Amino acid sequence: MDIRLLMRQAQEMQKKIQKAQEDLANSTYIGEAGGGMVKFTISGDGNAKKIEIDPSLLEKEEKEILEDLVVAAFNNAKKKADEESNNSMKNAAGNIPFPPGFKL
Repeated sequence: MDIRLLMRQAQEMQKKIQKAQEDLANSTYIGEAGGGMVKFTISGDGNAKKIEIDPSLLEKEEKEILEDLVVAAFNNAKKKADEESNNSMKNAAGNIPFPPGFKL
């Protein structure tokens, strides 16, 4: 095993992971709920950016439904961001084997 080669591979992987994290942070993900009546936009690092609510949901009687849809839309967007993050990190790591259970 050539330690210099291993160190070079680790440095390359670190650069790729850093680039993937930067790209992810600059990405946006839109989650939807209620057939698109509520849309939530988040950044790749999980910060809320924008919410869009269909005017028909702004009835007083619909408050609880609206609250549930906002939570569902946010969770949908967060799931998309997490999936993309996992895929980006796996791609950046390349073929370097990690121990079972190791997460990037």
